[in-house]
Amino acid sequence: MATSIVDATRAAPLASKRILVGVTGGIAAYKSCELVRRLQDRGADVRVAMTAAATEFITPLTLAALSGNPVHQDLLNAETESAMGHIEVARWADLIVIAPASADFIARLANGHGDDLLTTICLAANCPIAVAPAMNQAMWGNASTQANMASLRARDCLIMGPAAGMQACGETGEGRLLDINDLADAVVAVFPNTRLNGRHVVITAGPTREAIDPVRYISNHSSGKQGYALAEAAIEAGARVTLISGPTGLPVPERAKVINVVSATEMYDAAMALTGQCDIFIGVAAVGDYRPVQRSPVKLKKSDAPSNRTITIELTENPDIIASVAASQPRPFTVGFAAETNDVVAYARGKLDKKRLDMIIANDVSDSDIGFGSDQNETTVLWDGFEETLPRASKRTISSRIVEMISNRLTTPASDTLAQPVA
Repeated sequence: MATSIVDATRAAPLASKRILVGVTGGIAAYKSCELVRRLQDRGADVRVAMTAAATEFITPLTLAALSGNPVHQDLLNAETESAMGHIEVARWADLIVIAPASADFIARLANGHGDDLLTTICLAANCPIAVAPAMNQAMWGNASTQANMASLRARDCLIMGPAAGMQACGETGEGRLLDINDLADAVVAVFPNTRLNGRHVVITAGPTREAIDPVRYISNHSSGKQGYALAEAAIEAGARVTLISGPTGLPVPERAKVINVVSATEMYDAAMALTGQCDIFIGVAAVGDYRPVQRSPVKLKKSDAPSNRTITIELTENPDIIASVAASQPRPFTVGFAAETNDVVAYARGKLDKKRLDMIIANDVSDSDIGFGSDQNETTVLWDGFEETLPRASKRTISSRIVEMISNRLTTPASDTLAQPVA
C-alpha cells in the first residue's frame, strides 16, 4: 500500500534533541553564534549558558536572540536559583557542548570545580558532556592542559577537536576550535538512534468515555501505558510526536504535544485534523465501539427506569478512527493495534486486511500479566503476509522494537524486511 512520507531524516538529525551550549571566555566565543544556528538547522532545541569571561567577547543578548531562549549566566541569581535553576538546566539537556572550551574552564571542569553556573551545571548533569577546546597552540600543548584533557577523557567526556591552523594570535598550530559544521556533525553522531528523525508521528492512547449522563459513562480498562511508551520511544528516535490521549492520569511524556480528549468522536476529530500533517499514525487507543444515541442532560435516577431492575440504553456505532486514517489522502504510514481475548492473530490479520493498514500489533488482553494496566506486554506484529512475535518484555522495550520495525518498513521494501513468513 502506498504511503505519503516526507523524508526529512538528513535535514533534521537532531529533531527533538535538547542541546545546552556552554560558552567560555576566548576569542572563538563569537563562533558559538554559528554553532547555535547549525544545531538548530539540524533540528535541535538549543539553550545557552555563558561564563562571565565569555560575556566579554560576545553579549548574552546576541545568543538569546539566536537561540530564542534566555541565556543562563549567574549561579547566585535569586530569581532562578530559588527554583534550583542549575539543576533544572542540567536535567533539561540531552547533551552539554562546551564550545569554545578555554584552558581555564577545562582545568576547572577536570578538577571538579563548581564556582560558576556552567561548572555547576556540568557537575549536576546526567547527560553526556562534550568539550570543544579552543586556545593558543602553546596552551594546548602545555602538560597541565594535556593532563586535564586526559582526566576528562577518563571520565567519558566527549572531546571534539581541536583543529590545527592559523590562530587569532598569529601563530599556527593545534588549538583552533573545530570547524563549526564538523562540530555540529560530531554532535549529531552522539545520538545513534535517529530512526525517525524528521518524522511527525501521531499516536492515540488510552480509553475513551461515552457519556450516558453527567455522572456515568461507558468505557474500558485501557491504562494508556503502551501508547505513552510508544510516544517516548518515538521521541527518543528523533520524531516529533503528537499524542492524542483519552483519560489516563499518566504523566505527559516530555517533548510530546498532547491533545486531551474524552470521547471517541473527539478522538476521531483530533486524529482526522492531523492525518494530512503526519508521516506515521499509530492507533493504540482502546476506542469505544459504541456510544449512547442520547445523552441525558441530568443524572438518570433509579426511579426513572421502567422498573428498579433494568434499563435500556440505545447505542450507535462510533466512527472507525484507524480505518478512516488509512483511507485518507494523502495517507500516513498507518499502524493499528488489535486488543483481543481469543484467536488474537487471526482477528488482527483480518483487521489488517479489512482496514488496509500498513502494520498491526496484536495484543492478548485476556492475560492479566500483559493485558490492560500491566507494565509488560507480549505482541505479534503483522504486515503483508508476514508476522513476528515480540517476546514478553516491558512496554518500553516493546515500544522501542516496534519503532525499529516501523522505521525498517519505511526504508525497506516489504519483501525485504526481516520477519518470519506466515506458514
